[in-house]
Amino acid sequence: MFENLSDKLQGTFKKLKGHGKLNEKNIEDGLREVRMALLEADAHYKVVKDLIAGIRERAVGREVLTSLTPAQQVIKIVNEELTELMGSSAAGLGLDGPSPASILLVGLQGSGKTTTAGKLAVYLRKEGRKPYLVPVDVYRPAADVYRPAAIDQLKKLGGQLSVPVFDSDTGMKPVAIARQAKKAAAAEGCDVLIYDTAGRLHVDEALMDELVEIKKTVKPSDILLIADAMTGQDAVNIARSFDDQLDIGGVVLTKMDGDARGGAALSIKAVTGKPIKFVGVGEKSSALEPFHPDRMASRILNMGDMLSFIEKAQSVVDEKDAAALEEKLRKNEFTLDDFKDQMASVRKMGSITDLLKMIPGIGKSKQLSGVDIDDRELVRIEAIINSMTAAERRQHNIINGSRRKRIARGSGTSVQDVNKLLKNYNQVLKMMKKINKGGKMRGLPRGMMPF
Repeated sequence: MFENLSDKLQGTFKKLKGHGKLNEKNIEDGLREVRMALLEADAHYKVVKDLIAGIRERAVGREVLTSLTPAQQVIKIVNEELTELMGSSAAGLGLDGPSPASILLVGLQGSGKTTTAGKLAVYLRKEGRKPYLVPVDVYRPAADVYRPAAIDQLKKLGGQLSVPVFDSDTGMKPVAIARQAKKAAAAEGCDVLIYDTAGRLHVDEALMDELVEIKKTVKPSDILLIADAMTGQDAVNIARSFDDQLDIGGVVLTKMDGDARGGAALSIKAVTGKPIKFVGVGEKSSALEPFHPDRMASRILNMGDMLSFIEKAQSVVDEKDAAALEEKLRKNEFTLDDFKDQMASVRKMGSITDLLKMIPGIGKSKQLSGVDIDDRELVRIEAIINSMTAAERRQHNIINGSRRKRIARGSGTSVQDVNKLLKNYNQVLKMMKKINKGGKMRGLPRGMMPF
């Protein structure tokens, strides 16, 4: 999402480093380029003005101009100011208070409210909560041509995710929905109600009146605005409009994995005073992540995001399996079955390209520049290993030429693909032997091998 902004900032910092000693003029030249990069990223002009002023005040101070590494000091300042701009620290859901808690999702039509409701339910379930999905709308005598489809979509989504959904329809009033949904949630043993409200194509008085009525009825613990990151500054203006009427608790930015320029993420907190709480980063039900301003700033400045990488790894690696894997590695008993299991874990974590961007220095390295890493390679690896016999997976050295041909035919791949897999597997074994001899692998979570 921030690729263009990151590239431009990297170019600016490279120029600053080339000066060696910095003075007010070359710092000002650098800040001018930073300003242009932020404006091109569709950040709010006033937000950019205030940000540059804050950076300038610190960058021309004694700590930078007299530093042995002044350019690095400027980068550090930009990182800290970007972090502060986006909210300083992660903001959690406001679920304190009597049970069941309730979250009201609001936003325009097409922003992704219903999909986000399902993702939020999955997230809360991982946090040990028991979510309950509730489609809610105000009563209108005339038929709502949009809402019935959305209600059916939420019911279908709940079925796929094994999350209970309240059986409401457009003929029910919000008071009845809220009262009956709470009773139904209690009967299901649920402790968080997620209300998915109707949206319209644009902000208007009728929409806001409906949502104000629903808010009075539901009395939510938290109100989340679902906004499309692809709309840029429109998302900021929408957030301000909803906040003025509803006093939202925070924002969920959807489609953050797209090619939006990033202005919404940079501007929302500064303009509305309300934090971004989550970001949607894909279509999978698990593709909803808490928003961490410090990690996002590090990504923008190409410093990586190892914490998010580790959290992703920990979410797919079982502690017992990790311990068993470490024991196998110590005894040099790491088989092709174990190799396949590790590939499966990597697939669960998401796109390889996106994962590499989280590792400091790798995402923008010259070796990976312009390289499109095909995630389907992991599928081919799994197919090849599945085509081997149990004995071949345990003892790869017995795989001769005829066996390789059979494995290739069985997996729908080529002998070259089989050879490549075995070569990579042997390299992993050699690397792990070196580590066992006294080296330590730092930075990667337990149970996740560097494949």
